[in-house]
Amino acid sequence: MKSIKFVIITHVSHVYKNNEYLGYSPYVQEMNIWLKYVDEVIIVAPLTKREITPIDISYQHNNIKFKTAPNFNFISVKNILASVFKLPFIFWKIFLGMKEADHIHLRCPGNMGLIGCFVQILFPNKIKTAKYAGNWDPKSKQPWSYRLQKWILNNAFLTRNMQVLVYGDWENQSKNIKSFFTATYSESEKENIEKTDFKDGIEFIFVGSLVSGKNPLYSVKLVEKLMIKGHNVTLDLYGDGVERDSLENYVQMNKLEKYIILKGNQNKETLKKAYQQSHFVILPSKSEGWPKAIAEGMFWGSIPIATKVSCVPYMLDSGKRGKLLEMDLDKDAKQIEDLIINQSIFFKKSQIAMEWSRNFTTDVFEKEIAELLIK
Repeated sequence: MKSIKFVIITHVSHVYKNNEYLGYSPYVQEMNIWLKYVDEVIIVAPLTKREITPIDISYQHNNIKFKTAPNFNFISVKNILASVFKLPFIFWKIFLGMKEADHIHLRCPGNMGLIGCFVQILFPNKIKTAKYAGNWDPKSKQPWSYRLQKWILNNAFLTRNMQVLVYGDWENQSKNIKSFFTATYSESEKENIEKTDFKDGIEFIFVGSLVSGKNPLYSVKLVEKLMIKGHNVTLDLYGDGVERDSLENYVQMNKLEKYIILKGNQNKETLKKAYQQSHFVILPSKSEGWPKAIAEGMFWGSIPIATKVSCVPYMLDSGKRGKLLEMDLDKDAKQIEDLIINQSIFFKKSQIAMEWSRNFTTDVFEKEIAELLIK
């Protein structure tokens, strides 16, 4: 079998400690599956000096070359001006990484992915893959940089020898596009889970970054609404972000400390136990790709309550495997209340959600990745 030198172009921030490169665990966990099938790895990404967090894990490969690229964005005038000076250097780093590699892998959407989309055009004969982890829905409203990345990746003239892995099945796509999924748990991790009834309380969890795009405040208000209606409910929020202070203030001002708890970032094992114990997992996000929190919750029988974005309606089978949010507190509280009152329907939905999600294990994911890499 031919040896593979594999380059990853990603915006994910990394840290170097004890001779290891670490990054955001869901991303690194996935990349470690890809890296089982390659001989050499080149990573072109930002490298920062910071403390390691519970959601950082290391790459599992013994032949990694890291090419540091500076962070950049176009959010403010100051950052745009700074980025103009950084871009030639970043272009050159990405170009050299791609030139050296046999297989080019882009992580999109993101600033590094955007530059990578342009640079890969210069290598039409090299084998390439891209993982588009955002919302691929052509009709969705998205930033111009996301739309540009999607246009380049979908363009079979500019982007050649490319398989673009996207979430969902969409019309009018080029031969580049391949409907895909992601996974967290293996076949060996499957356990029989029996959800408890509601007599000792109803447990909700939110898992994700505490940022406006994920809308954690709506989760808090929805559980608060159910509490006001007389239900014995609690909500644990797992994750961190810029919205944390405002969420804590809301909880304190409304005297919800006993019922709504911010748990911060936690590792995979802690989250696994939380999913197993919860009855519902909420994600009122404004935009998603394949929301792992929903798929993970479903794997353990936690009923998903999520917005109608990207492939979420497919994941929930238009509401048969969960509840699709209307983003109206009264209507959404009523939807959940119907399940609380009719516990037999809750248990049925929990079972079919679990059965569906368990089709998407890391074993299946690895088999699909191996087919992309070994040709």
